[in-house]
Amino acid sequence: MIYLDHNATTPILPEVLDEMCQVWTTASGNPGSRHVSGRKARQVMETAREQLAELLDAEPTEIVFTSGGTESINLALTNFAAGRKGVMVSLPGEHPATEATLQHWTSPERPIHRLPLDSTGQLIDAALDEVPWSQAILATALLAHNETGVIQDLTRLGECCQQHRVPWHVDAVQAVGKIPVSFRQLGCTTLSLGAHKFGGPRGIGALLVRQGVRLAPSLFGGHQEAGLRPGTEPVAMIAGLAKALSVCVQQQTKRSRIVSELRDRLQAGLTQQAAPVLINGIGAPRLPNTLNIAFPGCTADALLVALDLAGICGSLGSACASGSTQPSPILTAMGCPPMVLSSSLRLSLGWQTTGDEIDDAVRIISEVVARLRH
Repeated sequence: MIYLDHNATTPILPEVLDEMCQVWTTASGNPGSRHVSGRKARQVMETAREQLAELLDAEPTEIVFTSGGTESINLALTNFAAGRKGVMVSLPGEHPATEATLQHWTSPERPIHRLPLDSTGQLIDAALDEVPWSQAILATALLAHNETGVIQDLTRLGECCQQHRVPWHVDAVQAVGKIPVSFRQLGCTTLSLGAHKFGGPRGIGALLVRQGVRLAPSLFGGHQEAGLRPGTEPVAMIAGLAKALSVCVQQQTKRSRIVSELRDRLQAGLTQQAAPVLINGIGAPRLPNTLNIAFPGCTADALLVALDLAGICGSLGSACASGSTQPSPILTAMGCPPMVLSSSLRLSLGWQTTGDEIDDAVRIISEVVARLRH
């Protein structure tokens, strides 16, 4: 099996597994308990919070642990939208967690204002001048797109939000661990991340909340996480989250170079051996591991099934949108023609991917594409 779906989830890093096993065996108490076992668990948790804050250029008090990106996005956007009337500003093709939350709060009194993208998937900054900012109640944007890998420059959007005092959220779930992310430099109100996108465990993530911003909980219970996220904290998973990001940041320059070279090798090989192909998002800054590629003459569904049978794991896009019969919203927003919409796959590499696997993937994908075209 050749696993090329790291944007859906990543294998856990060995260092993370070791860290979590150690915490499970040495700090198994409830961090809310006052006895020695509880105090030890809380110390592990708060140390992880401090490590995470340092890695993301934030303050420890700005970090709220959640179950992952989806919960973090819901918590932020629901707080910004609930009980308010006005425009919700968003880019097209956002992650389903964002899109579904916006749709939940959409009403005649609370419409969505979509910002246009160019053909590479980048925000058209000039369109920000046409936003009715005096009516805006929130803005949200992906830092790096989960399907195309396109990295957005959110500088101008952030300036507009700050100028008009509009709370804004950055979905950094696909970016954290792959590229440098600074909460302080972004200047956003909230930022979401999930550990399993960068070698950590599934079921743990965080919402970063700017100091001075008060949010209301969406769940009710105890007073954990400053009252914002009740429930006993999963200390070992929190430690795993911090460890995973620490490993990724320490090795980011080296790994980005290696993975980028492998991604480009895959792209070049398929361009030559599976022609004609089209690369979605080419010309824009992209995550080093992500390739979104169209194979005109094939249908993506049939290609995905055939590749699975041949031992290649890829995807049509977000795993959270699997089962949808609609064309990719992000590729549609980029103006891709029907033949591209119906034949595009996302192939995403990770820390385990090897050169031999890439060469084998090029050969297998090219053979499958040729067979399906005939």
